[in-house]
Amino acid sequence: MSKVLIVAAHPDDEILGVGATVAKRATQGDTVRALILGEGQTSRWESRGEAPEGAVTDLHRHTLAAAACIGYEQVSFADFPDNRFDHVDLLDLVKHVEGVIREFSPEVLYTHHGGDLNIDHQRTSQAVLTAARPIGNSPVKEIYAFETLSSTEWNFSYTQPFCPSVFEAVEPFMQTKLDAMRCYGSELCEFPHPRSLEGIQISARKYGSIIGREFAEAFMLLRMIKEHL
Repeated sequence: MSKVLIVAAHPDDEILGVGATVAKRATQGDTVRALILGEGQTSRWESRGEAPEGAVTDLHRHTLAAAACIGYEQVSFADFPDNRFDHVDLLDLVKHVEGVIREFSPEVLYTHHGGDLNIDHQRTSQAVLTAARPIGNSPVKEIYAFETLSSTEWNFSYTQPFCPSVFEAVEPFMQTKLDAMRCYGSELCEFPHPRSLEGIQISARKYGSIIGREFAEAFMLLRMIKEHL
């Protein structure tokens, strides 16, 4: 049994990218927590100050409902400005992730792919890799990058393509992931948008077909430290 930390940029990324795998790990006895760095939603207005009062609080409520559905032991929120991580010192992001790693001591980390279109995803990936660098008594032994629908596949420059090398079969947990996403009424879209229930299923079927299963989630292994013979 392991301690597992998911570091996501926005509320719903912790379900889109790794929800079924988290449900599987929690069922198997792992302790899984999520750190969500960004507040979400406020970028939909011209300025953060124009966002309706309670918008972020309501989104947090949706996150906690989704977390209970999936099996997250705990979710913490940093509330950095939504889609404005390029205006936040990278050191501030790193320090926040370092604090959670120090407190929780996870052996396994999941985070965004560094080549995503979304700037917050890019900066989150940088912050995680920096905070979890293998120095001193760092507990982190494995780091994986997940795909985030409507961001990873929309970076058509392909300078850093998402090339998964680890596939998690998730047949018994796919419905749990979909149920958790239903908690995010403000984030779900209608098909054919990739961030729809149908789009999520299509992606899982695609990765499942690669390994001869009905559904799978795919990850890039960024680092693994093996200490035993």
